Amino acid sequence: MKNNLNNYVAIMAGGIGSRFWPVSRVDYPKQFLDILNTGKTLIQATFDRFKQFIPVENIYVVTAVEYRKLVEEQLKEINPDNIVCEPSRKNTAPCIAYISMKLNQLNPNANLICAPADHLILNNTDFVKVCLEALGFTRENNALVTLGIKPTHPNTGYGYIQYEQPAVSDNVYKVKTFTEKPDLELAKTFLASGDFLWNAGIFVWQTQSILSAFEKYLSEVYELFDGARVALNTPKEKATIDRVYPLCVNISIDYGILEKADNVYVIPASFGWSDLGTWGSAYQNLEKDYMENAVAGENVILFDSTKNIVHSHGKKLVLLQGLEDYIVVDTPDALLVCKKENEQNIKEYLAEIKRNIGDKFL
Repeated sequence: MKNNLNNYVAIMAGGIGSRFWPVSRVDYPKQFLDILNTGKTLIQATFDRFKQFIPVENIYVVTAVEYRKLVEEQLKEINPDNIVCEPSRKNTAPCIAYISMKLNQLNPNANLICAPADHLILNNTDFVKVCLEALGFTRENNALVTLGIKPTHPNTGYGYIQYEQPAVSDNVYKVKTFTEKPDLELAKTFLASGDFLWNAGIFVWQTQSILSAFEKYLSEVYELFDGARVALNTPKEKATIDRVYPLCVNISIDYGILEKADNVYVIPASFGWSDLGTWGSAYQNLEKDYMENAVAGENVILFDSTKNIVHSHGKKLVLLQGLEDYIVVDTPDALLVCKKENEQNIKEYLAEIKRNIGDKFL
């Protein structure tokens, strides 16, 4: 039980989920939406998953300051003091440095899971088992652990982790290389080799281990938060972080630390994971009709149409004819009709909207 009191979770919930536009908006992004019509928003499902094995008082949410109220509304059980607000978006490295320094100041033995708020995990039992394995390993070792997903197809939207044989401990392997989103041919090669995993972006480590890595590999970020340490968990924290955060470099934990450190390990897992990064990934995880259409909406009728994802708002009748492999998303003020194969361009389309119309529809 004592070990469990040292286990913490930081749910990272500051993103804007632009690839799920027009449902996901800057002021109400996808982690606060029930994208898959499960009855829970993504952040609620994430919180409920972790509270199975982490004390609720040890669950923290790191989010943008403008989303604090959304977190409070959707996570009724969380202590408001456990909602940690970033004054600006600086990617995952500063976010993790902040929460790690804050928790280390509270509890030098803190053993921390950092996980995104908006991922889908279908097998909670296996997920809990793998997390407990990781926490056990990091408790006993100066190790930075990432969870790797056994790939089922050559996905070009995920990062890949290559690992070394044999295992250094039960189901724990030393990481050999990280590769960002590969092209299709390279992804096929990775899959065939058998020693590559998808990078789930879920990390486990003692706060002291990750802070030591920051000191070595991102010293300027470490120094900023180390200088702020005395103010953390006091009334001076907000003013201090508001001053420090804008000075941080904008960099991911993968680029900043994990690709450089020599104590990075991976646990291969299969727990029905998707990062739900795009409408296409939502399509893969939604129920489909006999024509392979995935429909979320009350009054949707399709003729001669197959392999589409349709998301409609409210009671409006949506009738589609002759579409194949399309994304159709209807909201009160915006309509998206886009081929699934072009969904990676949605960010570019939003930039075009901003240039021509402004922020009104973003």
